[in-house]
Amino acid sequence: MPNPRSNTLQGSDKQYIYNFSGGSADGDASMKNLLGGKGANLAEMANIGLPVPPGFTISTEVCTHYYDNQKTYPDGLFETDIPKALHTIEEQLGKKFGDTNNPLLLSVRSGSRASMPGMMDTILNLGLNDNTVEGLARKSGNPRFAWDCYRRFVQMYGDVVLGLKPANSKQKDPFEEILEARKQALGKKLDTELDTDDLKHVVSAYKTAIKQETGKSFPEDPMEQLRGAISAVFGSWNNDRAIVYRKLNHIPSWWGTACNVQAMVFGNMGNSSGTGVAFTRDAASGENIFYGEYLMNAQGEDVVAGTRTPLKIIQLKEENPEIYRELDSIRTRLEQHYHDMMDIEFTIENGKLFMLQCRVGKRTGLAAIRIAYDMCREGLIGEKEAILRIEPEQLNQLLRPVFDLRQKQVAIDNGRLLAIGLNAGPGAATGNIYFNAVDAQAAKNRGEQVILVRIETSPEDIKGMSIAEGILTERGGMTSHAALVARQMGKVCVAGCGALNIDYNNGILRINGHDTVLHQGDPISLDGTTGEVIEGTITTRNSEVIEVLADKTLDPEEAPIWQIFDQFMQWADKYRKLQVRANADLPDQAELSVKLGAEGIGLCRTEHMFFGGNRIDAMREMILAEDMNGRKTALEKLLPFQREDFYGLFKTMGSRPVTIRLLDPPLHEFLPANDEEIADLAKKIGKPLDEIRNRIKDLHEANPMLGLRGCRLGIIHPQIPAMQVRAIIEAACMIKKEGYDIIPEIMVPLVGNVRELEVTGEIIHKTARSVMAEQETGVQYLVGTMIEVPRAAVTSGEIAKAADFFSYGTNDLTQMGLGMSRDDSGQYLPSYQDLDIFARNPFESIDTEGVGFLVKLSAKEGRSVKKDLKLGICGEHGGDPTTIEFCNTIGLNYISCSPFRIPVARLAAARAALCS
Repeated sequence: MPNPRSNTLQGSDKQYIYNFSGGSADGDASMKNLLGGKGANLAEMANIGLPVPPGFTISTEVCTHYYDNQKTYPDGLFETDIPKALHTIEEQLGKKFGDTNNPLLLSVRSGSRASMPGMMDTILNLGLNDNTVEGLARKSGNPRFAWDCYRRFVQMYGDVVLGLKPANSKQKDPFEEILEARKQALGKKLDTELDTDDLKHVVSAYKTAIKQETGKSFPEDPMEQLRGAISAVFGSWNNDRAIVYRKLNHIPSWWGTACNVQAMVFGNMGNSSGTGVAFTRDAASGENIFYGEYLMNAQGEDVVAGTRTPLKIIQLKEENPEIYRELDSIRTRLEQHYHDMMDIEFTIENGKLFMLQCRVGKRTGLAAIRIAYDMCREGLIGEKEAILRIEPEQLNQLLRPVFDLRQKQVAIDNGRLLAIGLNAGPGAATGNIYFNAVDAQAAKNRGEQVILVRIETSPEDIKGMSIAEGILTERGGMTSHAALVARQMGKVCVAGCGALNIDYNNGILRINGHDTVLHQGDPISLDGTTGEVIEGTITTRNSEVIEVLADKTLDPEEAPIWQIFDQFMQWADKYRKLQVRANADLPDQAELSVKLGAEGIGLCRTEHMFFGGNRIDAMREMILAEDMNGRKTALEKLLPFQREDFYGLFKTMGSRPVTIRLLDPPLHEFLPANDEEIADLAKKIGKPLDEIRNRIKDLHEANPMLGLRGCRLGIIHPQIPAMQVRAIIEAACMIKKEGYDIIPEIMVPLVGNVRELEVTGEIIHKTARSVMAEQETGVQYLVGTMIEVPRAAVTSGEIAKAADFFSYGTNDLTQMGLGMSRDDSGQYLPSYQDLDIFARNPFESIDTEGVGFLVKLSAKEGRSVKKDLKLGICGEHGGDPTTIEFCNTIGLNYISCSPFRIPVARLAAARAALCS
């Protein structure tokens, strides 16, 4: 685990243990880097006087030491530090760890500085053995409770520490199989129906299975148990699911996790005890209501694992009004203290409330935006903080399609509504059923859309969840693992759909009370907003935001989501420094871009205008021409098409800037590839088939990306840029006569030497002067270049002398700078990311140290020659929030991205400005 802080953990006086209890703590909420999010928030809750069971946090520095020193611990940690911390807990509670009369039991939990729900390991009821379980039974007066705790502990420890797990994705949990077999033999359905003797039998069967399957004996020594549990927590930092989750969420591997050791409080002592998970607001919709679930006579894993479907928190108000009032008061207090929506875990032990955790709650994109909007209106946060609360990618959830209501109703009327579960993750998703992550990934690789269907999800399903369109579970509630992770990933999710009957072994999904039987690979649709599960596929329609902005089919006054979206865009535009342009080639794309907030076009790829209809035939005729006259004739056919396209763009954009890139790709990309198309072309242009085949062969290049393309093409065949410039200036003159003040920005691609730009510039200026004289109209225009060749970046001081602007074409600059083909990188980049050679795909997010250095150097050199040189970025990186932050830092004027990324870019630019 590479750690840039290589100088840590030297010296015997280093503090590794941080104590906490109700009323005081060694740490606070600001110490997440050291204590992890869970430990820091436990300390904070203790400091503000909430009822927190006493415990201690082992810092993240111990985790980094563990990995940097061959999985060993700092001297004295288990010999001195941990026993001292345990003694503090013992004194506070009057219990003793390992005592056979009044045993102290512990929970051992992970806690990274970034929340990673369910990805790492937890062990509860630690300290029980064949002797202490009897002491707990005597002390509590409830033998069944004591043996239930022991059963749970052996199961958790056997799984997490000793490694008894399912052998494959289709096998059930071996502990659950033992438990289910015992219940079935006794004719019982619920765990709570098992008596003390039943539980003793289950514990014995668990231990036997552990020994048979792993060769390891369950440890009876509590200190041995504690060391094993702590090592398992630190080990889980690098388990498969944690690694996948970190990569999905860009969490560095060197951070490590803290380990929280805390006195147990028990929700499974009877009907006056219980446990729950809640959010201070609705994590799916953002509504300001107390939202959560609980179970009486249960422990925490029962709620989040989905093995029992819990009760809604509002029912606690009727069942135990006093506890509910206390919990609701804590809800308000936490929001006032943290100024955010909080996720809390609590336990009720014999009618007394304890707080086990609080953290900033995971939420859907819709909920995040609504909560920030509402909290700003409530005065809890300001508009700047509201902007910073929203991850730019969350805006995508507001732009996603929803089901076409008519088609959905037809499906329901035709009897295709199978069941209704909990609406855990809003949106619409259609795909094919797959029952495990491995098969789901394989289907995704085949190009299928996937719905992951599970009895309940676990952290092992993270890979399948990440690629699925939607997630459907038979068990679990709104705070189950499936719901929590789906909301964070922005996935459609229907959870706790109890009517489902899933058979993993045979790959079958049955619906209770329904004749339909679905198999793996069959299509299914999920409405995550209503919880409906529908057989087959349903067409989607545009989101509320798109219906208001683009389709004009919805009145803004009747669109509350759009109103919140619009307010955020106004706030973003108020604070951002970077302008946001669109990559758009056609008038309809430009129109959509303007509606989504584009301030101009940063990249019009003229080659996209040549495909389709008669245009491609004229283009091919030009390429295959035998001489200049033939080429000129073909170009004259293309001119009106180009002029019409540019006129449409200018008309749509009004006075907004439009950057037009001259023809860039190699010519062979426009030619037919198969015999049928070649024969059809020969017939159209009246040339022999063999002649066309030979010409195509002549145009073949060994490495076309570095061949006759970009400015080289225009220099060798100057008639091509001359035709394009004529079309641009003629269209600009037409618009000028209509009263628009348009300034076209003509961009020369693939320049590596200033002379290339100078030669092409002469063609541009000569043509423009000629057109303006013919039209008797003067228009301003700019001539600039794409910086996409490394030599251009390092000689930008020279190139700037001939340029009015630079636009960084980071797609090609990344390919040439890294020596990697974007089209072929899929063969090795995933492995490179696994090995931390690249933290992120450099074709998605700019390589700031390498390619970014070239951009920064170019900007500096260019502006050393021309102080006000306009600088922008037009590669696909332009819509990436991390790249936008980089562009803001180095002082670019604008970024340009695809139309649907514009809202994301606007918000990312505002966040970058506020953080700079």
